[in-house]
Amino acid sequence: MFSNWTKFPFLFLVLTIGALIGIQLEKVFSGDNLRESIRKFNDVLTYTEKYYIEEVDTQKLVEAALNGMFNQLDPHSVYIPAKEFTAVEESFRGDFEGIGIEFQIVNDTLTVVSPITGGPSEQLGILPGDRIVKIDGNPVIGITNDDVRQKLRGKAGTKVNVTIARPGVSKLLEYTIVRDKIPIYSVDAHFMIDDKTGYVSVSRFSETTFDELFTALKDLDAKGMKQLLLDLRGNPGGYLNQAVQIADLFIDGQKRIVYTEGRRKEFNEEYYASETYPYEKIPLVVLINRGSASASEIVSGAIQDWDRGLVVGETSFGKGLVQRQFQLFDNSAIRLTISEYFTPSGRLIQRDYKNKKDKKDYYSEISDREESEGENIEHTAEKDSTKPTYKTLVKKRTVFGGGGITPDYIVKSETLTEYTQNLLKENLFYSFVLNYLDTKTKDIKNRFGDNLNKFRKEFFISDEMLNSFVSYAKTKKVEFVKSDFEKDKDYIAARLKAQIARNFWKNDGWYSVLLEGDSQYNQALKLFNEAKDLANLK
Repeated sequence: MFSNWTKFPFLFLVLTIGALIGIQLEKVFSGDNLRESIRKFNDVLTYTEKYYIEEVDTQKLVEAALNGMFNQLDPHSVYIPAKEFTAVEESFRGDFEGIGIEFQIVNDTLTVVSPITGGPSEQLGILPGDRIVKIDGNPVIGITNDDVRQKLRGKAGTKVNVTIARPGVSKLLEYTIVRDKIPIYSVDAHFMIDDKTGYVSVSRFSETTFDELFTALKDLDAKGMKQLLLDLRGNPGGYLNQAVQIADLFIDGQKRIVYTEGRRKEFNEEYYASETYPYEKIPLVVLINRGSASASEIVSGAIQDWDRGLVVGETSFGKGLVQRQFQLFDNSAIRLTISEYFTPSGRLIQRDYKNKKDKKDYYSEISDREESEGENIEHTAEKDSTKPTYKTLVKKRTVFGGGGITPDYIVKSETLTEYTQNLLKENLFYSFVLNYLDTKTKDIKNRFGDNLNKFRKEFFISDEMLNSFVSYAKTKKVEFVKSDFEKDKDYIAARLKAQIARNFWKNDGWYSVLLEGDSQYNQALKLFNEAKDLANLK
């Protein structure tokens, strides 16, 4: 039997050996030697700050290192600097605090594009086309976009004085505006196309999108909507829970809408339809394009998988990854991919990113995508695809995973000529119409009043106006290219008309006019009977 004095040295030896083994095991299992990596990074940063030939901005170096780190992850895990974080949050949250105007800087002049509905500027009677020439008594000619946000945004309840030059009014107008919480709408427009067809455009999935869409649908319902065209083109996504709620508007029973799987089990989740809505039995067509991503693909994928409606347009972006945001101590943030999402049939929508050279290659790939136009109900357009095959859940149609949602009818976006792209790039449609309305606003109001439908049917862009626009563009250094102009003439005329309509009817005017020449939109309008048959609706 050991005596007490012999036990303690032995126990000490065992504990020491155990501690040493523990340290080595921690190195092996600590996630790529995390502590050593942190120490290494800290040492490099310290040496650089202390010995580099020039004085360094350590904050800039750290941010560059963070961006480098995220370049080794998937394309949708990102670092968000503090200066960008507020704007990103506002976009997802669906509001900000300020005076409530959409604006542009035109010829160094701060110009009101439109007061935001329900905001303090609209309530005071500030109008599209107003030029803000002073803020709190200080001239603002030559102001930048960042300066505008800095001077006009602020806490709700605070005041700002603006001086406005209004076309047709000889004296300057003075306004004291009390800042307020301003909604950022994600439902850009909703209106009746004809006596039975409703149209809604959703630009992103923010915290308020479901409420906005539900309100829009109720309004269309009251106006006699019997079928719906849901436009998700260019919608980059947003909150997953909003996508689930919106899909639930159209999918009945307790059908699965989407599920997620991650490395950690707590990120494995399933989402089902749960509520009953009057829109579950109306013919539905969904418009998507290569800019439709993430939450847009959840909605369109669920509708396609359940054979609930037709999807029309171009194959979507192909983002099937779910991110979670983590805010950092300095108000910056990281957005980390925590799981993948799958449509009800089991499709992973995420396209390949691991075999790409870099993120730029991943993003530019979609512009090189070639698709054959036409009917694609059985998805024969993808018959030679290496993508995995799945079946829709009611009609058992073949669909494919691993690269976005491919439409049931493929209709390509129209490509604009270089001349028209230059007109757009220089913002000439807006600035030309701004000058035009300086003298024509009263005439248009007298002729059309509040009647948008009358404007759509009876107002035309004359050849004389088109020639004036071409001449105006030349003065702005955009040289006329006859062949390009002739190819895009209808689009140019429609864009000018839509810009005028927006001045009086905001986004409803803009969309309802511009869509008239939209090939994807016009094809979608022809397909409601087929959408009705697909969904087995009476």
